[in-house]
Amino acid sequence: LNDPQILTKRLKEPMIRKNGKNSPLEVVSWDEAIKFVADNFKKIKEKWGPDSFLGAASARGPGNEAGYITQKFTRAVMGTNNIDHCARICHAASVAGSRQTIGEGAMSLSIPEIENAEVIFNIGYNAAASHPIVARRIVKAKEKGAFIICADPRITETARISDLHLQLKGGSNVALVNSLANVIISEDLIDHEFVKFHTKGFDEFWEIVKEYTPEYAATITGLSPEDIRFTARKYASSKHSVILWGMGITQFSQGVETVKCCCSLAMLTGNFGRPSCGTGPVRGQNNVQGTCDMGDLPDVYPGYQNVTDPEIQAKFEKAWGVKLSNKVGIQLTRVPEFVIHEKDPAKRIHAYYITGEDPAQSDPDLEEIRETLDQVDFVVVQDIFWNKTAEHADAVLPATAWGEHDGCYTSSDRGFQRVRKVVEPQGNVLPDWEITCRIATAMGYPMHYNNTEEIWNEMIDLCPKFTGATYEKMERQGSVQWPCWDKGPQDKGTMFLHKDGHFATPDGIGILKTSPYHPPTEVENEEFPLSLCTVREVGHYSVRTMTGNCRMLRNLEDEPGWVEMSLEDCDKLGLREGEIVKVLSKRGSVYTRCKPTERVKQGAV
Repeated sequence: LNDPQILTKRLKEPMIRKNGKNSPLEVVSWDEAIKFVADNFKKIKEKWGPDSFLGAASARGPGNEAGYITQKFTRAVMGTNNIDHCARICHAASVAGSRQTIGEGAMSLSIPEIENAEVIFNIGYNAAASHPIVARRIVKAKEKGAFIICADPRITETARISDLHLQLKGGSNVALVNSLANVIISEDLIDHEFVKFHTKGFDEFWEIVKEYTPEYAATITGLSPEDIRFTARKYASSKHSVILWGMGITQFSQGVETVKCCCSLAMLTGNFGRPSCGTGPVRGQNNVQGTCDMGDLPDVYPGYQNVTDPEIQAKFEKAWGVKLSNKVGIQLTRVPEFVIHEKDPAKRIHAYYITGEDPAQSDPDLEEIRETLDQVDFVVVQDIFWNKTAEHADAVLPATAWGEHDGCYTSSDRGFQRVRKVVEPQGNVLPDWEITCRIATAMGYPMHYNNTEEIWNEMIDLCPKFTGATYEKMERQGSVQWPCWDKGPQDKGTMFLHKDGHFATPDGIGILKTSPYHPPTEVENEEFPLSLCTVREVGHYSVRTMTGNCRMLRNLEDEPGWVEMSLEDCDKLGLREGEIVKVLSKRGSVYTRCKPTERVKQGAV
């Protein structure tokens, strides 16, 4: 946190632009900064209404308690459900697709269970680069005899240890999983008892997937019909089959559809409700699962309780003492639509409160995002380091980092874990939850908590499936996996979901769902003959909003980085290893180095 080799210094004092957008940021006291932010939020709400505000929560260091406070501020103080976070561009598709089929948007199994699986189907997921701890479990499973399948356009580390690599064409995931379902049903590999008593929607599901024979899917995916059939048979052969996926399937226009079909594959084969089987959307940021759990989403309160449900709304209104909106909020990726593309000022977003996020570096279409940030009337950035988004901010509020405050995170497999303050923060900084509470209080809605445990206790009392996960229980067990219904010691949490085929849907029945395959909206053409696939590597995490600030990690992947290209494409274009190239799309360009490799298929970079 205080490493002298950090390339960007810590934010240590609050700063505001006292004289408008074009004036410089000036260091001020906390009292002045809080008043400045509160006054502007209040004016914008009074002039343009509650829905003129949007909050972006952090899935990183602040923790679950701060996430709860962020969404409470947005809903109770600003009066809107316009709250979102980075899951929107990573695993929001996992939440949506899983909830529509099995009722829960999280891993159905625990990470330790992976090593006892008999078949592991990795689709769009390279654990070696994304989650080394999960990768070790996969390797242990292989050592115990598990059959590993990897579906990925690249030859990744996971592909190299796999027994079968399905090197499909990028963007063809729906066609592949539909075809796997086709084979499982056509060859009568389904678990008839499980499907009969624990699922519904089979006829509608079959109407879609019956078209996706392996021969037809092969024309879309580039795979052989034989490999598709073998994969389906192998997956259906075990009652301890696991599907793991990452952003290789969720960061597509049909991400939700792919997730729905992955969940349906597990239901068709009866691979739910026991150890070492089920589905695993393995989350990215350290607390992206927790930020979803805390309700930092436009359609749900904490605990995945729908904002459109009158009984749920009444419960939160009583607890928070204010009238709440039942209108689903605006998604983070739609901010440009409601700023630069919205002609009616009454429908625009006029205030944007960003905590621990860097949309000017990490959101799609950066040119449009940066223009959007300049057009928003009032932007507040709350973070630990100066970043690209702070350049567009009207107020910059310095927060504590992990290790400088107490709280808890949620692991990918639903485990609540305590984090503790171990060092004193340097500079005039405050915990995220305290900053937001001060703004709320200055706006006339008192929010006073003495510590994070008070916040946590308020949250779990409102969320039945989290109620038993007390600080004391986390302390005693090390981790508590939700659902945990009872505060008593007898309820230790839940290692795997959907026991005995009882799903988290309203009637306890799983819903078989999928959709027809639709090709990507943008395909290769004469002007842009190559397709781009973004990847995660060990040296840098995603778009380097964090790791790019560390000199040691930057030295691992020296600027200006590299783009992997097939040997055939390099020969065709006359490119050599290390040569500087310009990678261009209709949305922008970047200069980087050419890296010829056999890991990438011809026509892809």
